[in-house]
Amino acid sequence: MKIMAPAGDLEKLKYAVDFGADVVYLGGQQFGMRANAGNFTMEEIREGVEYAHERGSQVNVTVNIMARSKEMTEIVEYAKELWNIGVDGLIVADLGVFTEIKKAIPDAFISVSTQMSTTNSSTVNFLHSIGAGRVVLARELGYEEIKEICENRSEGLEVEVFAHGAMCISYSGRCLLSNYLTGRDSNRGECAQPCRWQYSLMEKTREGEYFPVEESERGTFIFNSKDLCLVEHIPELMEIGVDSIKIEGRMKSIFYVATTTAVYKEAIKRAEAYLRGDADEYVWQDLYEELTKISHRDYTKGFYHGKTNETSQNYGTSSYVRNYDFMAQVLEDTDEEGITKISQRNKFTVGDEMEVLSPGKVYDEVKLTALYDEKGNERQDAPHPMETLLAKFEGAKLKKGDLIRKNVKNN
Repeated sequence: MKIMAPAGDLEKLKYAVDFGADVVYLGGQQFGMRANAGNFTMEEIREGVEYAHERGSQVNVTVNIMARSKEMTEIVEYAKELWNIGVDGLIVADLGVFTEIKKAIPDAFISVSTQMSTTNSSTVNFLHSIGAGRVVLARELGYEEIKEICENRSEGLEVEVFAHGAMCISYSGRCLLSNYLTGRDSNRGECAQPCRWQYSLMEKTREGEYFPVEESERGTFIFNSKDLCLVEHIPELMEIGVDSIKIEGRMKSIFYVATTTAVYKEAIKRAEAYLRGDADEYVWQDLYEELTKISHRDYTKGFYHGKTNETSQNYGTSSYVRNYDFMAQVLEDTDEEGITKISQRNKFTVGDEMEVLSPGKVYDEVKLTALYDEKGNERQDAPHPMETLLAKFEGAKLKKGDLIRKNVKNN
């Protein structure tokens, strides 16, 4: 089973690869569904492809808007340029775009996006018959439906399912709310996320008189969905033949990308051992705990168990749960004097106990014992995010690219 991890920019791509992604998906500066992500220039895509390939990973690029006829020629030329750079696959949501790219690049590996709302094996097999290499199933499917599709798919076709990240209140992300309220079309990568806004009620003849619709002291968030988390079910998905799990989050931080990728990499490793008979059980509880340390909404299993009270459309608030904060990024290896150069992301103080995330290992606990600015002047705290600092940590030698987090719930 592969991990398909998100990359909103080149730095996030490198973290996804370093922390275990088999495939990284990203968007260029055209024709993608995340217009507000950092996105990549062609030169950055080229650099990202080289970085991934050197480390045994692949790169897929989204070309997944709902296209207009006048855009087809430009989209095809864009796809050709991507293929010539060496990307490993294209993610497409529009059948017309799919058809035109296949005509121009017959050997292109195309994944059909979840935006195509694929919910049955007949559609899956049709898509394979016209050249699809992978189908990303609709997020509204349950375990039994995914199993049926895997059992009845055409030989050679890969099946991918979303396993983690934000869910959309609308069916397979096909939403008109943003376009209607703001003029920003979610089907062309410009969603303003009005489903996350807070709403009140106004009677037609009483303009300006707003009546609160309250579920709690915070008001109501009737369109909000929770975040998906299927880490508990990785062995089941692996056993029925799911080829790839997808992590949502091209607009999330490097802390999010590194954590989710590392957790699901370990989950797959444990699931493989369990299914081989090398482990008596699949232990996932500590992995779930790791996923609660990133900023997230309350977790749900979506439609995995069918349409129940535990579906993705269960709403809470638009607020995130933040038990841990991303404190700093390590810029250079700890030197012989125990000094580590870091880029600060949140406020911390000498004496703070923190955790270090590194590729391929469980986190280390460290204590900040001394702090200096770049000129060597001693500091007691770091109040200014993005400042470059010199730090001493008790407990571990840090490596370039490590990430530092701190429990803020209990401090």
